[in-house]
Amino acid sequence: MEAVGPGTCDGGDAALGAEGRPAPEARVHFRVTRFIMEAGSFAKCIRKDGSASSYTPYICLEDPCEPGVKLGMRSIPIATACAIYHKFFCEIDLDAYDPYLVAMSSLYLAGKVEEQRLRTRDIINVSNRYFHPDSEPLELDSRFWELRDSIVQCELLVLRVLRFQVSFQHPHKYLLHYLLSVKNWLNRYSWQRSPVSITAWALLRDSYHGGLCLRFQAQHIAVAVLHLALQAYGVEVPAEAEAEKPWWQIYTMDTEIP
Repeated sequence: MEAVGPGTCDGGDAALGAEGRPAPEARVHFRVTRFIMEAGSFAKCIRKDGSASSYTPYICLEDPCEPGVKLGMRSIPIATACAIYHKFFCEIDLDAYDPYLVAMSSLYLAGKVEEQRLRTRDIINVSNRYFHPDSEPLELDSRFWELRDSIVQCELLVLRVLRFQVSFQHPHKYLLHYLLSVKNWLNRYSWQRSPVSITAWALLRDSYHGGLCLRFQAQHIAVAVLHLALQAYGVEVPAEAEAEKPWWQIYTMDTEIP
């Protein structure tokens, strides 16, 4: 498995500090990408009686309830936002710009790239609720317009720094294809007993906390998380011992899935 991106981009020993612990920069990137994932993903609106309403992309309109302040982005736009964020800080020093502002602009830009456009007002309100859970949505005052202008200007900066190269090939479609193939190989009951699929998707999502999406090919990341999920639950691919090559080598060929 060969790296395809810059070797210094959040990889190897550069991401480790003293005693093998994550470096301060890696911890910052982890927190910020967690913000991107939580701000962008769906959330159920939970009523006070403990029941759950339908999914809502922004604020639940039923009363009484706790507002599900999420943007309702699909998995690919969220992955693109994380990739844009990581790629920006591969080019720019972390201390040069506020990482959370870059994250908000990455969400805004990713919505355009993946054709799931977001309003800057929603991004600002969701971010405000993320950092200040008990606060009300911001008024349309001078502070709000300053934040909006900052997001738009930062978006233009990100585009210039990345030279408008903000389209990425993500592992999601490959992982889906690989999961369906492995499921057909395995015994049905063995597959049902082990949450391999759920674990593989969770590992793929967690990989976006770092820069793996920039350093390795999408096919390789997809087969790596699937291999790790199978190992975690001790699930063996049938006839692997008799095969001429490991099963995962079939998938790591440079094939494209439209």
